[in-house]
Amino acid sequence: MLNSHSGVVRSDGSHIPISEYFGELTFGLGQMRERLPRDAYQDLVRSLDQGRKISKQTADAIAKVIMDWAVKRGATHFCHWFQPMTGLTAEKHDSFISIQHSNHSELKVIERFTGSQLIQGEPDASSFPSGGMRSTFEARGYTAWDPTSPLFIIEGPKGNNTLCIPTVFFGYHGQALDNKTPLLRSVQTLSTEACSFLKLLGDVDVKSVMATLGPEQEYFLVDKEVGSRRPDLLMSGRTLLGAPTARGQKLEDHYFGSIPPRVQAFMEDLEHELYRLGIPVKTRHNEVAPSQFEMAPIFENISIAADHNTLAMETMKRIAARHGFMCLLHEKPFAAINGSGKHCNWSIANDKGENLLDPGHTPHQNLRFLAVAAVVIRAVNKHAGMLAASIMSPGNDLRLGGNEAPPNIISVFLGSMLETIYDSIGKGEAARATEAQIIELGVSHIPDVAKDYTDRNRTSPFAFTGNKFEFRAVGATANVAVPSCVLNAAVTDAFTECTARLKTQIAKGVARDEAVMALIRELINENKGVLFSGNNYSAEWREEAKRRGLPIIGSAAEGLAVWNNEKATEFLVSTKTLTRDEIAARYHIHMERYVKTSEIELETTLQLVREYVIPAVEQQLARTYGVTKDAKLEALKTSMGHRLGALERTMTDLLQYSEGLHTSLGKLNELTEEPLKVDLLVKETKPLAAKLRRAADQAEQEVAHEFWSLPKYRELLFHPSMR
Repeated sequence: MLNSHSGVVRSDGSHIPISEYFGELTFGLGQMRERLPRDAYQDLVRSLDQGRKISKQTADAIAKVIMDWAVKRGATHFCHWFQPMTGLTAEKHDSFISIQHSNHSELKVIERFTGSQLIQGEPDASSFPSGGMRSTFEARGYTAWDPTSPLFIIEGPKGNNTLCIPTVFFGYHGQALDNKTPLLRSVQTLSTEACSFLKLLGDVDVKSVMATLGPEQEYFLVDKEVGSRRPDLLMSGRTLLGAPTARGQKLEDHYFGSIPPRVQAFMEDLEHELYRLGIPVKTRHNEVAPSQFEMAPIFENISIAADHNTLAMETMKRIAARHGFMCLLHEKPFAAINGSGKHCNWSIANDKGENLLDPGHTPHQNLRFLAVAAVVIRAVNKHAGMLAASIMSPGNDLRLGGNEAPPNIISVFLGSMLETIYDSIGKGEAARATEAQIIELGVSHIPDVAKDYTDRNRTSPFAFTGNKFEFRAVGATANVAVPSCVLNAAVTDAFTECTARLKTQIAKGVARDEAVMALIRELINENKGVLFSGNNYSAEWREEAKRRGLPIIGSAAEGLAVWNNEKATEFLVSTKTLTRDEIAARYHIHMERYVKTSEIELETTLQLVREYVIPAVEQQLARTYGVTKDAKLEALKTSMGHRLGALERTMTDLLQYSEGLHTSLGKLNELTEEPLKVDLLVKETKPLAAKLRRAADQAEQEVAHEFWSLPKYRELLFHPSMR
């Protein structure tokens, strides 16, 4: 599938290594260093280091080299690419052309791109969600270039390509109207507070600290022709009706299985496109559920990783369509099998490139590792409620707590080695691991292997996995900038607190390393309630979590309400991640999105039942009634009578619950306040829809296949081309 069309094979038939075309559609600081005049590049670097504006002269110089590069690669347009609070990306395309008047009043078209066009744009802010921060008559909004994220080219279907400029999006008074601005703020304050803490530990020359992220992306692929005959997939991205198949994932034969050729062709095409966009995809494999797959990148700077994950999701959908697939990124496209998450592998590194969550080779590095990991544990315990709120959505509501998705009780899994070390420190004992770090396999021709620092716990929402923490509870559709900025802010707040505590001890004359060990001991003993290494699915853990006082958020509606809790969100303000107005805006936007998403799903469910299910049952009833009436044998008449009775009961349920759902939706439309709508949705409307679905799924199993026009789960999940 990948040949000269994709550019990975030379004309002589030899393959082109990934390293030769990786990032060929991107333009970042490296390319600027090569192409810019020395003075312009140095001014750009100083501007980035000092957080000041780029001069007009430098901006114009940058714009010129960018345009020259982009036009040579077929770009006819440019756009400011940003991430408004819609959960999607946005862009407005402008062409490079400009009109030049000659002496004879003739018009001449030239390519022109200025520094001001590069740095700033002005989309209509009132057309994007603002949570009340912007009114319709207050239309001004601005996009501003983020020089830390590479520019990239998206190729058009007819060869007219577009230069995309990653930007932030903000209102006239500086309010963050996007998901990226708070992330960039959190990165900056995290670096400042982490450096203050590390200097007390003895890293006096540390200049900056960087959070890194590697988001694993799960997704489903279904045949486009089959999937397009499901209105619920088209409207909501998930199946709102559908009886489980007999097979499902019972055989456990899909995970890490042989990748079907059609799917591998898609993956190869996708990876090629992502490599050209500078996205370092590392892993691809079959996931647990049928027709479910995963893609994982190498970790990057957290803000770039967030941009890349968003861009990757857009690219996945585009390439899937090219291969005749629908790419489903919803957290729960199908009932009774695994949903899709986005495991966010988060870590933190200093300006020397040392991973601060990786034990080192010296006593100081190990002490630093234990201290930083303890700070993260403190952050998660202190702000567990807000971390849970940051990943809640209507889709994730359906996924969390079952089929290998962690529950919505935020806890930390450390693994036996680190748990043993911290337990020893907490008791005031010597910090030693009790396990040998070599696994002896006992097979002569296979070498012994080094053991990781921790085992895996697939039920844990926040697990330490060797040199990083894996935030497993994030949903597949999420913009990772949102939970990432909350996590960054939580860790920043913990660093600030721990720096103050450490300074107090050192001021009392306690030796530095002793003070650090004392702090670690205090942190572990104070926050051990958030540590849990068992089965997070168990009822016993839920009861234990209650006893420990951990936040237990039962639904997305409860989670989103945390955004409206001033005490729970105070750390976002103190770390300068979000202002009070921006937090309030996000609460209203999340609530409104919850309501609108629910309304779309509920109205689509009602339409499916009325347009597809009830007519199918009517046809089956007519046939069954005729067979029953014409039956000669008494036993057959009795059996058919039973079947007719079951169908009539199912039809009664369908009519009753569809009418109830219709009435409830009417009541919902009469309400004007979002909290009241959410309350009605949770207590009445969604439970009615659940009953209606059960009746519809029962009907699917009772109605002849010839009458059932909606593609079933077996057609969607077990399409012959996916085997």
